[in-house]
Amino acid sequence: MQNTRALTLSFEVNGPPPVKTEALSIFAAGHRQAARVRTLLQAACGAAQRSGWTALAEPVALEVVLRCPPGRRTSDAATLIGGIGAVLQDKKRAADIGLAHLGVLADVALYVDDRQIQQISYREEPAEEMSYLVRVTSLPPPV
Repeated sequence: MQNTRALTLSFEVNGPPPVKTEALSIFAAGHRQAARVRTLLQAACGAAQRSGWTALAEPVALEVVLRCPPGRRTSDAATLIGGIGAVLQDKKRAADIGLAHLGVLADVALYVDDRQIQQISYREEPAEEMSYLVRVTSLPPPV
């Protein structure tokens, strides 16, 4: 039987991405990144539902294309990747902080753990408004 599971999921998100810059979880209720986290989760949820995507357990590649006006980048590439990577993983590990404020978005996960990310691609493109593309691709397991 052929595996018909999608190997790549891509989606666009309007606005700036969440950034991971401090020890406080970006999932905490009232965190200053809360609106960005919610926007990313909503976009990921829609894309996953349309494609039938389920959280991957194998290695993944993460690609991010940030589109922003020149000089308006919100943070460095590492904190952008860290924030996006954390938001798209299974949040059950962060359950000790309480995720009820996220509602059904707490269940949105494109992969189990951001430690599965084995390839990262990041680039910036000029644009009038800030937005970003996220692409998660399943990688073959190591041999």
